[in-house]
Amino acid sequence: MGPDHPRKPGPVTRRPSKHLQAPRPLSSAHAKAELKADGRWIVQSMPGARASKSYRCPGCQAMIPPGTAHIVAWPDTPSLGSQRAVDDRRHWHTACWEHRA
Repeated sequence: MGPDHPRKPGPVTRRPSKHLQAPRPLSSAHAKAELKADGRWIVQSMPGARASKSYRCPGCQAMIPPGTAHIVAWPDTPSLGSQRAVDDRRHWHTACWEHRA
């Protein structure tokens, strides 16, 4: 179409809500398995530059502020009621995870 025929806008399409989408998969390339007293866990370091939200650490119940490097861990096997183990992922202070039995 030329300048004499301006392009008409097409129909507006909306993306589905991000809350209805499955959680983004974490890169398993940098994840490792660790054995703890309560089973096998998949563990991945989260660099501060990629930590854009705040999380509550299940080890100490304190907040992990955005920009803080920390650990993301999830059980190797999904818990009862979860379809995927990654649905059970939790964000831990690195020291809290390391001191966990």
